[in-house]
Amino acid sequence: MTSLDPATPADFDPRRKFIRVVETRPDGMVEFEFAVGEPGLFVEMVMPAAEFRQFCQDQGVTPTQGALPEAAAGTQDHEWDWSLRAAREKHFRHEP
Repeated sequence: MTSLDPATPADFDPRRKFIRVVETRPDGMVEFEFAVGEPGLFVEMVMPAAEFRQFCQDQGVTPTQGALPEAAAGTQDHEWDWSLRAAREKHFRHEP
């Protein structure tokens, strides 16, 4: 019998949860990245500040500021080193 669960690294711990605040907007919305087990694999989320604080409490995380370290240009990791926010800012906002 085979397992349907993919192999996971030994240091992967789904009890560890990470939040990185990207921006607190003037309209009171908080843009952030949320990760479970691995800080480099995250989802991008936006929610009102009060709900964000409750989400952090419910998930047992402490918000942090600043981007994750970028992978070196030309490496395979660099090819995966992007976010929807970065793509939007670089590609859609600066096109002629």
